[in-house]
Amino acid sequence: MTRVVVTGAAGFIGSNLVKGLNARGIDDVIAVDDLTQGDKFRNLADLKIADYVDVDMFYDLFAEGYFGKVEAVFHEGACSDTMETDGKYVMDNNYTLSCGLFNACQERGTRLLYASSAATYGGSDTFRESPEFERPLNVYGYSKLLFDQRMRRECGKDFKKTKRQVAGFRYFNVYGPREQHKGRMASVAFHQFEQFKAEGKVKLFGEYGGYGAGEQQRDFVFIDDVVAVNLWFFDHADKSGIFNLGTGRAQPFNDVAVAVVNALQGQAGQPLMDAASAAAQGLIEYVPFPDALRGKYQCYTQADLGALRAAGCEHVFADVHSGVSRYMAELAKPA
Repeated sequence: MTRVVVTGAAGFIGSNLVKGLNARGIDDVIAVDDLTQGDKFRNLADLKIADYVDVDMFYDLFAEGYFGKVEAVFHEGACSDTMETDGKYVMDNNYTLSCGLFNACQERGTRLLYASSAATYGGSDTFRESPEFERPLNVYGYSKLLFDQRMRRECGKDFKKTKRQVAGFRYFNVYGPREQHKGRMASVAFHQFEQFKAEGKVKLFGEYGGYGAGEQQRDFVFIDDVVAVNLWFFDHADKSGIFNLGTGRAQPFNDVAVAVVNALQGQAGQPLMDAASAAAQGLIEYVPFPDALRGKYQCYTQADLGALRAAGCEHVFADVHSGVSRYMAELAKPA
C-alpha cells in the first residue's frame, strides 16, 4: 500500500490533494496540520486519511522514521499570508522547517513535492524559473525563494544530484473549493461570491499601475488543475525541478468578476453580460487602490510553462470562465 504525507492537509491545496489521492484509491495518508483554527476540520471531514498528526510533532517524528516507509510528502504547509510582517515567523515556517523536511526525505528515501509560489517573482515582468527574474516584494515571497535556492544548491544543476524526486511548484493565483477558512487570503472569486451574496455586487480595484479599473491581470488557476499537475509528477518519479503552476494565460480581474456575476445571475435566470454592462448596472463596483498595497502588488502575472511542458506534462488548464463557473456552482450548493 502506498503511504503518503500531506502537510497543510486541512488547508486549501492540501485538502484538495487528499481528495485527489482518495479518488485514486490512496487513503494511507498521514495528514499534518495545525487545527488551532478549528473550523478547518471541515476540509478533512469528508476525506479518508490513515492518521492526523499535529505539525508541532510531525517533523521530528518523521525524521526518526516513526511513520515507516513513506513514498512521498506533498508539502503544502506554510504561512501563506503574503501580508504577514513577522519575518522570523515566516522564515521559521516556510524555510527552516522545509529544509529539515528535505534532509529527512533524502535520508529516508522519500520523494518531496512542495509548494513554492509565484510571489518569488514579485516585481518582475517575466515569470520564468530563472534567478534573473526572481524579485520578491515581501518576506513571504523571499521565504519561498530562499527554499527554492536551497534546493538548487542541494540538488545541483537540473536536479541531478538528488537521491529521490524533488519537485517544487510555483503556484500562481489558485481558486476553488475548500478555501473558505483563508480569510483575507482567500481568492478573488471567493470574496466576490461573498460580496455578491451580501451586497448584490462585486468590488474590484480601480486604476493602478498603468492599468484601467479592474484590468490588472493575473494568471488564475483552478484548484483541480493544481491537483492534476501534482499527481502527474507523483506518477513521474523521474521528474525533478522547480516548475511554474499556472495556466500560462493572464486574464484581467474583470474577467473573474464577470464570471462570478454571470454564474450567480444565471442561476436566477438573468442574461449574460460583459464587464461594462455589469458596471453600468451596479453589479461591479470599482474602489480606490489601497495605499497599504502600493509598491507591494503584482499588477501582472503569467506563468511561463516552458519548463513544465519540457518535463512532459501536457495538462490542459481551465480558463477563468469555465473554472469560476464550476466554482460558483459548488459554492451555491446548500451547506
